[in-house]
Amino acid sequence: MSIEIRVGDVVRLRKRHPCGGYEWTVLRLGADIGIQCQTCGRRVLLTRRQFERRVKAFVRRGDPASGTAPPLTVSRPEP
Repeated sequence: MSIEIRVGDVVRLRKRHPCGGYEWTVLRLGADIGIQCQTCGRRVLLTRRQFERRVKAFVRRGDPASGTAPPLTVSRPEP
């Protein structure tokens, strides 16, 4: 069962990064999840499976609308 992940989520991982930070920001979604350490700024790519196993908690959730395109509006000339 997969968890819902959004761009902009701040997550706490189980193991500490060598710089001492636990919190990471989700930057990219896809087959791989791109995350960035909030302490040192290091970027890492993890497979979705690795990411889901390593997440301990969500510190802050991202905006659900940030990953979607704006609604398409069509303007029609008035008769």
